[in-house]
Amino acid sequence: MKPATQKAPLRVLLVDDSEVVRMGLRALLGAEQSLTIIAEAHDVASGVEAATRHQPDVVLLDIRLPDGTGFDACRRILQRSPATRVLVLTSVADEDVVDDAIRAGAHGYLLKEVNGRALVQAIHDVAIGKSILDPAITARVLALMRSTAPATKNTLAMLSPQEHHVLALIAEGLTNKEAAQKMALTEKTVKNYLSNIFDKLHVTRREEAAALFARRHDGH
Repeated sequence: MKPATQKAPLRVLLVDDSEVVRMGLRALLGAEQSLTIIAEAHDVASGVEAATRHQPDVVLLDIRLPDGTGFDACRRILQRSPATRVLVLTSVADEDVVDDAIRAGAHGYLLKEVNGRALVQAIHDVAIGKSILDPAITARVLALMRSTAPATKNTLAMLSPQEHHVLALIAEGLTNKEAAQKMALTEKTVKNYLSNIFDKLHVTRREEAAALFARRHDGH
């Protein structure tokens, strides 16, 4: 007997220049009832075109593409399909590349060595608003933030106790809704706190704010 209401599967777009990789991902993700591959693309141009046409929930995006970079693709995809979430899936484990991906708007960064179950979970997590960073490169990103972020200790000191609490929950990977529930606030109130946090930290995205928070607490 079928349930009365069944969640529609997440719609995923694959963007990778390797046909072998795309075939492998299609085989892996195609076995998941909660996911459906709606299209594939092999370069920046076809990836942007496919994202514009299909408006996927999540794009699995490689960094190295024949006609440009995944950063170019990410920016253009998000300009044309702002509701889409972008999860970088690459073999490049370089902190500068991770930083570029985050600045381009990517919502997650995974290495291709990730196992199938973790990849499926990451797609679902990114789709509901969480930020995903491969554990193998987290330490490198924190090191990068440590060397480039300006006076983080003093900057975070400008946050109110409530703002600090909100940022701590966001850094744990909670969505606005989950943070609101945890703090017994409305989701709109959490969004307002986040807006103030972004202004004070001089950032524009939750991933950047979370990285600054992690840098501060990693230093203790």
